[in-house]
Amino acid sequence: MESFVVSARKYRPLGFEEVVGQGHITTTLENAIKSNHLGQALLFCGPRGVGKTTCARILAKTINNFDSGTGEITNNFNIFELDAASNNSVDDIRDLIEQVGYPPQQGKYKVYIIDEVHMLSKSAFNAFLKTLEEPPGYAIFILATTEKHKVIPTILSRCQIYDFNRIEITDIIRQLEKIAANENVEAESEALHLIARKADGALRDALSIFDLITTFSSDGNITYRDAIKNLHILDYDYYFRLIDDLLAENTSATLTLFDEILKNGFDGSNFLTGFQQHLRDLLVAKDQQTLGLLEIAGNLKEKYLEQAAKCSPSFLLSALNISNQFELNYKQSKNQRLHVELCLMKLAHLPSALSLSSNENGAKKKG
Repeated sequence: MESFVVSARKYRPLGFEEVVGQGHITTTLENAIKSNHLGQALLFCGPRGVGKTTCARILAKTINNFDSGTGEITNNFNIFELDAASNNSVDDIRDLIEQVGYPPQQGKYKVYIIDEVHMLSKSAFNAFLKTLEEPPGYAIFILATTEKHKVIPTILSRCQIYDFNRIEITDIIRQLEKIAANENVEAESEALHLIARKADGALRDALSIFDLITTFSSDGNITYRDAIKNLHILDYDYYFRLIDDLLAENTSATLTLFDEILKNGFDGSNFLTGFQQHLRDLLVAKDQQTLGLLEIAGNLKEKYLEQAAKCSPSFLLSALNISNQFELNYKQSKNQRLHVELCLMKLAHLPSALSLSSNENGAKKKG
């Protein structure tokens, strides 16, 4: 039986042109290589799963003119990778410094990629300083970290710093669509939007979720229903129904709906977080200038536009403020179900409260 290779490895970029969502980084690195302005100490920082280590490996291969047709480079004698999460002592850095003293046997450069560099001990950082400031001409250090603020200033001052961005939802979706087509997987656009949102800007997370849902599905395809089941996400229909009930001031219907949500295995915090996201999406859907901020599948936009037209901005902003306050206090509440129900009861009377406030303000102006 052929062994399974996870998508994050199978589709790891082999060249700068394949890197997703980091054009400002790849362009700068390519130009630096062409103009021979590449620093000897580089710091790649940014969230997890956005391509820091991948770009470091591509850079290492490019400057040594190694074959880019394979992603496995760790056995090359010119390229060394150190995981600072588990090799963070001063002795580990001294061993690395000792290796730096030997020139490369092939190629032009020896490249040292140090992942999670912020986890080095203070003594390890100090031992590294001199070598980082005055390395041999053939040595290049690429430090990668998710927490730049934990890297000591003396190290930062010796590095060219490259800030990686969270990957845009649209970029993640495009990459997932390419992979789905390549793997002969039929994927619903709504499902891919869910995966991209859940990944929170990390392509590696998106690919892991993609693999998981493909495995979960009986026919190997990805549907919206499979995605919400696997990712434990509330169906957006619940929130559309809830807004309609709130606008109708139907308190009993809102409480019954919340009971149904609880019976489906969701907790109050999950519900409040999703509800706030729905309110936010309705707010941006009310204005053509902010419609581009609505990061949802195209066939859902009409539903958001239709419901947004029914809601006043004051209703949406007030509901967002109330639900946010209840979410902040959710963990401290001793009766969390009642806490959310109280939130829903307040929201169900919000249209009347806003109408009364508007009438009073009108009466004052007339007086």
